[in-house]
Amino acid sequence: MADEWINIALRFAVYMDLGATFGVSLFGVYALRLDSRSPPIAQRYARVVAAGALVGITLSVGAMAVLAKAMSGAATYGELNSNIFEMIISETAVGIAWSVRLLALAACVGLAMAKLRIVHRLIGSAALSALALATMAWSGHGAMSEGAQGYVHLASDITHLLAAGAWVGALFAFVMLAMHRDATTNKSVEILSRLSNGFAQVGTVIVATLVVTGIVNYLLIVGASVKPIFTTLYGGLLALKIALFIGMLGLAAANRFQLSPRLEMALSSGDHAQAAVLLRRSLVIEACMVVLVIACVAWLGVLSPAK
Repeated sequence: MADEWINIALRFAVYMDLGATFGVSLFGVYALRLDSRSPPIAQRYARVVAAGALVGITLSVGAMAVLAKAMSGAATYGELNSNIFEMIISETAVGIAWSVRLLALAACVGLAMAKLRIVHRLIGSAALSALALATMAWSGHGAMSEGAQGYVHLASDITHLLAAGAWVGALFAFVMLAMHRDATTNKSVEILSRLSNGFAQVGTVIVATLVVTGIVNYLLIVGASVKPIFTTLYGGLLALKIALFIGMLGLAAANRFQLSPRLEMALSSGDHAQAAVLLRRSLVIEACMVVLVIACVAWLGVLSPAK
C-alpha cells in the first residue's frame, strides 16, 4: 500500500513538473510580444523551464525505481539490480518512453545553457518538453489498447496531455507574473492585462481539445456507459476531476469576460490596484484547482476502470 501511494505521489509530481515545464515554455513563445521577450520576464520563464527539466529528471529516476520494484516483485529497493533496470528500459514500451523522456529533459537543460536568443531557447524547450510530456501516455491507460485502437488511444492521450500541459503552464506563467515582487508596477500590470486578454483564443482551443480528447479517452477506457461514474472509485474520481474542470472553466470565463476587461478599464483610469488584486486572486484559485485536477489524474492512472 505504501508503494502504491508513493507511485501516485510521484506520478502527480511528474505530471505537474512536465506540464508546467512545457506550458511555461510554450506560453513564452506564443504569448509574449517581442518587447516582452527580453529580461526579466522571458529570462524568468527560461530559468523556470530549466529548473523544471532538472526536477523532471530527478522525479523520473525515482518513478523508475518504484516501477522496477513493482515489476520485479522485489521486497525492498535494495534488491533491485542493474539487470532489472536494463530489462525494463530496453524491453518494455514504458521503459523506452522513460529513456526518451530523460534524453529530452537532458537536452532541455543543455539548451538552457546554450548561447542562443531567448526566443529560440523557449521554442526549443517547448518542443523538447512536449516530447517529455508525451511519453507519459505510456505510463497510463493510453497504452492499454492494441492495434489500430491502440494508436488512436495513444494519439488522443498524448494530445490530451499536451493540452493540459499548455493550460497548467499558462496558469503558472500568469501566477508568476501576478505574484512577482514588481507585479504592482504599471508596466507589469499592463503586461498582465494584455496577456490575459490575448490568451482568450489559445484558451478556447485548449479547452476544446481537452473536451474532445477527454470524451475519446473515456469511450476507449470505459466504453459507452456512464454507470461506472456512479458505481466505482475510478468513476467517482473522474466525476470529481470533471467538476473541478468545470469550476476552472467558470473562473477562466470570469477572467476573460469580467476581470480582464475591468483591469483594462482600470488601467485607462489610472486606478488599477483593486482590479489587479481580483484577477490575481482568481488566477491563484484556478491554479489551486488545477493542482487538484492533476492529483485526480495521477490517481486515476493506477486504477482499473472497473474498480
